[in-house]
Amino acid sequence: MPSFDEVLKEAGEFGRFQKRVFFLLCQTGIIFSFLFTSVVFLGRAPDNYWCRIPGAVELSEQCGWTLEEERNFTVLPLHLGNRSSSEECERLDVVWDASVSCANPLAQYGNHSAGNLPLTACHDSWVYKQPHSSIVSEYNLVCGNAWMLDLSQAILNLGFLAGAFTLGYAADRYGRILIYLLSCLGAGICGIIVAFAPNFTVFLIFRFLQGVFAKGTWMTCYVIVTEIVGSDQRIIGIVIQMFFTLGVMILPGIAYLVPTWQGIQLAISLPNFLFLLYYWVVPESPRWLLTRKKGEKALKIMHNIAKHNGKYLSPHYSEITIGNEEVSNSSFLDLVRTPGMRRNTLILMYAWFTSALTYQGLVMRLGIVGGNLYLEFFISGAVELPAAILILVTIDRIGRRLPFGISNIVAGIACLITAFLPADIPWLKTTVATLGRLCITMAFEIVYLVNTELYPTTLRNFGVSLCSSLCDLGGVIAPFLLFRLAAIWLELPLIIFSILAVVCGLLVLLLPETKGISLPETVEDVEQLS
Repeated sequence: MPSFDEVLKEAGEFGRFQKRVFFLLCQTGIIFSFLFTSVVFLGRAPDNYWCRIPGAVELSEQCGWTLEEERNFTVLPLHLGNRSSSEECERLDVVWDASVSCANPLAQYGNHSAGNLPLTACHDSWVYKQPHSSIVSEYNLVCGNAWMLDLSQAILNLGFLAGAFTLGYAADRYGRILIYLLSCLGAGICGIIVAFAPNFTVFLIFRFLQGVFAKGTWMTCYVIVTEIVGSDQRIIGIVIQMFFTLGVMILPGIAYLVPTWQGIQLAISLPNFLFLLYYWVVPESPRWLLTRKKGEKALKIMHNIAKHNGKYLSPHYSEITIGNEEVSNSSFLDLVRTPGMRRNTLILMYAWFTSALTYQGLVMRLGIVGGNLYLEFFISGAVELPAAILILVTIDRIGRRLPFGISNIVAGIACLITAFLPADIPWLKTTVATLGRLCITMAFEIVYLVNTELYPTTLRNFGVSLCSSLCDLGGVIAPFLLFRLAAIWLELPLIIFSILAVVCGLLVLLLPETKGISLPETVEDVEQLS
């Protein structure tokens, strides 16, 4: 009875059929990257806003003031008397009614000069020049509420984390393509609800759910692709990452053309419904079917693959076997019980955490450093393409460990240098920061590959899911770390990123090299890796 890999070799390990499925599923990476990085544009800080005095709306209508005239009467007194008040977060502690003079609304306060009037903090009374340009202006995420923008991105990453465990388990139990299609449907529906959320609470709930379903689409598309190609096609995962990068490059164009955050949200969510058409063109994973004792369906799909690849399966292939199909009751203890497994697990968990934290931090930093956000975001995405090319060129020549370690160390050094470069040399600062983004992207993409190669077959799925969950934890922490530390000193987050990345680079050098080595089948195989 032939093994699945033997049948796949005869049907074609990466023929026309796999290339078509690969290309179709890779589009998922583009849409996932939209959601992953969209907070930079959805949460853009409004250019011009101030705090409105109670009664100002009625008085403006009575006096026929323009919005600019109302702003002058409201804001200018804040700067009198040598005050250092913030017009965005404070207002005069007064109330305007119908008795107030249109020519001088502060005249009724008699001997009090405008510069000596008491102030009070603003609460939900902000006026924005473009009220629907971002979720910041839509839900008043300014001043004392600014931390809620951090929360929105953290909630999304919590959704990714929940999706990794729940939908990852569901895909193993109920099938890859079923969970993929349901995830696409869920991501699309939740994305629409997010766009029309009546308040911030509803926004957060459905942003979390969109994160859950989006992670389901990304994980299952990755698994389907890797399970229908031959074992020699390991680096296909790196190519999938290039489509993620393509999405990062496309997003600023969408944000530039669409003026409102609701429009951007719909543009990045609606394409999920197009993926439902894959029901007719992307089959269930034959490997998964075999693990569920559905050999006839798997064999039928293999005959279809062979037909599209211009191959022919021998008639005696009436049954297929697959090794190591039973994986039961895996636990974290299995990943740390032996010295080699313990070393691999702890280092990989830290590498996932550092890569995600630094990558998301550098992406979101573009939204607070000024300059042309659209152009700089596009350029920062474009530099990720050479990262994938460098990986493809190096990992099969000099191995995984050295590029993995060097990319982390160089990323850390670049972040440190960027932090101390003077702001009046913007081209140099941007160049060094771009180098850091290139290197951390390399590290992020290599960890995907190395993680699968350092676990035995019996623990591979569980090990990758557990370690990569630290990626989502890093994503939860990234916005709080970036925006809160940047409020103290704009470059302070870069110092943290540099320390984390350099330590990571040194640690991954302790991992065994896996270049040219067959995937380990047992824990003993892992322990024997040098």
